[in-house]
Amino acid sequence: MRRKASFVVVVLVLALLSLGGWAFWWEPSTLTQKQYDIALNPWPSACDDLKVAVIADLHVGSPYNGLERLTEVVRTVNQSRPDVILLGGDYVIHSVVGGSMIEPEPIAKELGKLEAKSGVYSVLGNHDWWFDGERIKQALEDVGIPVLEDEAVEVEHHECRFWLVGISDYWERAHDIEKAFKAVPNDGSVLVLTHNPDVFVDVPSRASVTFAGHTHGGQVKLPFLGSPVTMSKYGQRFAVGHIEENGKNLFVTPGLGTSVLPVRFRVPPEVSLVVLRHSSK
Repeated sequence: MRRKASFVVVVLVLALLSLGGWAFWWEPSTLTQKQYDIALNPWPSACDDLKVAVIADLHVGSPYNGLERLTEVVRTVNQSRPDVILLGGDYVIHSVVGGSMIEPEPIAKELGKLEAKSGVYSVLGNHDWWFDGERIKQALEDVGIPVLEDEAVEVEHHECRFWLVGISDYWERAHDIEKAFKAVPNDGSVLVLTHNPDVFVDVPSRASVTFAGHTHGGQVKLPFLGSPVTMSKYGQRFAVGHIEENGKNLFVTPGLGTSVLPVRFRVPPEVSLVVLRHSSK
């Protein structure tokens, strides 16, 4: 009986060590790329098959996420040949176990190597503002990446035209939606970029898709329970992926880095490729 109990204990200890190694070492160090197809109505037929690369929560300086890793991320995104690249904020780390602070300028310099046919656009996240939002904004703009803080820009891709509306961080800024949409004509097609998905409930229904990050997909996704911690006041409602609610569409990328604890379990770091398709339904 004692032998059997000892065997069970050994098996449990080995299982826990294996899971710990997976969550704290293997999975956070991986890099995945996943494509999502989203059918939209309304969405102009001229913009059919628009490929949008979405990356967020880089947290450069967190374990496994140094400048060399950022180079790999940039290379992976460029190889996918996106039409538009959206950067969802949190480029730096505020605090994470085992991390080391990397200044925003070398991060921006590497992000400046991103290539997209119709441009690279960004917003800032809560970690960026906790560090120095104005400095990070300047660093990105210095390498040619517009930072959209409650403002909009018209984007052209061949015959396709749409407005990209950037809404500032839900936690740390005004997130003035009315101001963000002010320049957009009533008949304009709209995509929204923001950091925190909690703002989605207030985004007008005229927006075809709202893109966000922030949650890291919860970093940990347990069988049957989902993600216990999502850093959202709505719990798991806006945790990750494509969410359709009240006729509106939200896409939340699981991001690339980690915060607080350098752990990921069943939510690997991801470069998200979202293909937007016109639907007649």
